[in-house]
Amino acid sequence: MKLEDIYPKLFNKLKDKDLEIRHLLTVDENYEDYDSEEFEFDYKEYNYIVYIAEPIQQAIGREKLEELIVNLNKNSSFENFLASEIDLYALKSYLSTEEIEDLILKQIERILL
Repeated sequence: MKLEDIYPKLFNKLKDKDLEIRHLLTVDENYEDYDSEEFEFDYKEYNYIVYIAEPIQQAIGREKLEELIVNLNKNSSFENFLASEIDLYALKSYLSTEEIEDLILKQIERILL
């Protein structure tokens, strides 16, 4: 099934319909990295780092991104949640990377009523 079929409200707002999940958001495992100070999230408190990519940011706007943050912060799937920027989050969850991607995209679908 195509992403456009799974997340129709989001794809209706996107200019480019030929996108993959990696073009929409990035969910990376957070681990202890002695060589980098780029991300200062404690890997024991936050096991994932999430970046909401430009296509989603432009499609839904700042107000909806703020609503997304509120919804994600309340989500019981996350033991810890921190939005360090409007598009950059750290979280602790037992979910897999793919499950987190799906959860976030479904939250975006919900706020695009």
